[in-house]
Amino acid sequence: NIIIPAFEDFKSSTTALNQSAIQFIEEPTEGNLGDLRNAYLDAYLKFQNVSMFEIGKAETLSYRINLNTYPTDGPGMISHIEEGDYNLELPSSFDEQGFPALDFLLYGLAETDGEIVAIYSTSENAALYKDYLGEVAIKIDDLTKAVLDDWKGGFRDAFVGNTSSSNTGSVDKLANDYIFYFEKYLRAGKVGIPAGVFSATPLPQNVEAFYKRDISKQLLIRAISATQDFFNGKHFIGSATGESFKSYLDFLNTVKNGEDLSKLIDDQFIAAKEEANVLKDDFVQQIEADNNKMISVYEELQRNVILLKVDMLQALDISVDYVDADGD
Repeated sequence: NIIIPAFEDFKSSTTALNQSAIQFIEEPTEGNLGDLRNAYLDAYLKFQNVSMFEIGKAETLSYRINLNTYPTDGPGMISHIEEGDYNLELPSSFDEQGFPALDFLLYGLAETDGEIVAIYSTSENAALYKDYLGEVAIKIDDLTKAVLDDWKGGFRDAFVGNTSSSNTGSVDKLANDYIFYFEKYLRAGKVGIPAGVFSATPLPQNVEAFYKRDISKQLLIRAISATQDFFNGKHFIGSATGESFKSYLDFLNTVKNGEDLSKLIDDQFIAAKEEANVLKDDFVQQIEADNNKMISVYEELQRNVILLKVDMLQALDISVDYVDADGD
């Protein structure tokens, strides 16, 4: 009710993204650039619904790193494109592909839409830029197909059937992967690192969607909502809920400071979203104008890291299987 439907929805968007890229490559116009940008935004938002599920084939393929390593290396990308010397299968190319690469290729190559279209149509290296854009788009689609096919094949039943209580069991592994995503990629990646929580100064160049600029807030809020919905067992389609971390905690009657732990966690998701809603759409502007608001969002997210990573895992008798290197 959650993972496979979310991937099916995302796969539809990556197919549309790839088709829009093909259309733009065949006919580089400002109209087709606009259509491609719309497909990029739709897919990037829907990626937030599946990014937490780095398990099975997604883990084998380094799915999240391939699709969303940022900041992207724009100068390196230009150099490799114009030299015709790149290999998107190499680990060294993680920061030159996926959605951050599309962010640069669709918004960061020039100041105006006309100048960007000219790079793909009349410039000396137009064919090379079109080839690269096409490879980035199709790899997103191909990797997503591989992950979805695996879930819909034998992996789904094997995953459900793996009821071991060890760290290789599905519940233990999924709980750890879920919290790792929330802590490292959502809390730190989307907010803490660009806000300068882990550095001497803020790093606004490290925001998600740096070149589009006005969607960083949308991506963050979608990601918070997705993790909250998964915690509560909300079905991807419709409003029904099923078995979940919440129902597991409630079954165990887990209480902290006189309140149900599941309610404390859900309320903290709500508090984080409320704090995030105050931010500017453009996180670069937000950091430069009032970084304290970014820090406040980070602190609200951090409160849920403690509730999830310490209190929830203790209640479920699950050990943390990853190393916290933030120093937080």
